[in-house]
Amino acid sequence: MTELISTTETFVLQLFKDKLSNKYVYHNFNHTQRVVESAKFIAEEQNLNKEDLNILMLAAWLHDTGYTVSESYHEEESKRIARAFLKEQNLSDDTIALVEKTIDATQMGAQPQSEVEKIIKDADCSHFAKDNFKEVSELLRQELNLRGQKYTADEWLDLNIKMLSIQHQYYTTYAIKNWSALKQENLIKLIEGKEKKKRKKEKEKLKARYKAQYKNDNPERSIQTLFRVTLRNHIKLSDIADTKANILLSVNAIIISLALANIIPKLDNPSNAHLMIPTLILICFSVAAIILSILSTRPNVTSGEFTKKQVENRDVNILFFGNFHKMSFDDYLWGVKEIMKDKDYVYEALVKDLYLLGKVLERKYRLLRLTYTTFMAGIIISVISFFIAFNLI
Repeated sequence: MTELISTTETFVLQLFKDKLSNKYVYHNFNHTQRVVESAKFIAEEQNLNKEDLNILMLAAWLHDTGYTVSESYHEEESKRIARAFLKEQNLSDDTIALVEKTIDATQMGAQPQSEVEKIIKDADCSHFAKDNFKEVSELLRQELNLRGQKYTADEWLDLNIKMLSIQHQYYTTYAIKNWSALKQENLIKLIEGKEKKKRKKEKEKLKARYKAQYKNDNPERSIQTLFRVTLRNHIKLSDIADTKANILLSVNAIIISLALANIIPKLDNPSNAHLMIPTLILICFSVAAIILSILSTRPNVTSGEFTKKQVENRDVNILFFGNFHKMSFDDYLWGVKEIMKDKDYVYEALVKDLYLLGKVLERKYRLLRLTYTTFMAGIIISVISFFIAFNLI
């Protein structure tokens, strides 16, 4: 009988190779092998007698051969193929009938009666209790999609949950004892996966709703960004101007210090009289550059107070510290609350603040440009003066 089982395996392999469509990515030789191995394992655990074991192995190898002929009636075709093949192997009609009856037990919804039928039924669904359940199940979904039965991932998840929780059960003592808990673990993983997807979808839905609501209810967001960016640019430009003025101030201070320390003490000598005018030119231009640098960075002193009438008439920028630093907190708080009552007033105050910052920047950069021009002119004129003075000696 062992030789017959080996011959049956070779027959099924060749049959699938020659006639089974490529769309059967689940119901193929690999699946048949899994069923045979699981059936053999359960049979050994159940101490199945040799005669029943042979019937089980033949049915396990032949139970899906009908897919080479028909999808809808593959069990009937499997029985027909099994009968024809087993007739050629000179098996008795009674044995063939038992094999056919065992193949019948693999149908969806069939209730197995004998021990052999229970074993093949459990073996056919052994992947429900395996770690690779999701991968094997996905193969079945892909096969059904290729056969025209389209299932989305969510639909397939629901079908698997229904199958494992309601429709399927194990029948053999071994499977009930050892596989039911593992199947339950896979069911829990499916349910957890569904809940995780549900939470993710709800989160994305809420996020999309929030974005839409925020976009619709807060059209000022772009305006707020405009104010924020513009204010940051104003402050950065002011820092740059102050840095440039400080550099010029330091450079000219060094020039004056060197001139006072090294050149002017030597002018008492009649032989150095020709250096008098170039030195004075250099010092005068350096002093002028220093004065302009100081003017460009010197803050304007304001009153530090504003009246309620000015706030009501929107004539004062209370966002600038120079307009409120002498006031009491209560008066300043009243002014801020007055602005906050009207959204347009808030934006107007921000615009006024930006405008006044821009005016300050304009003055800084105008004086800074004049400072650089003065410094450049002073250096050029001084060098020319020293050159002429030395040539007149």
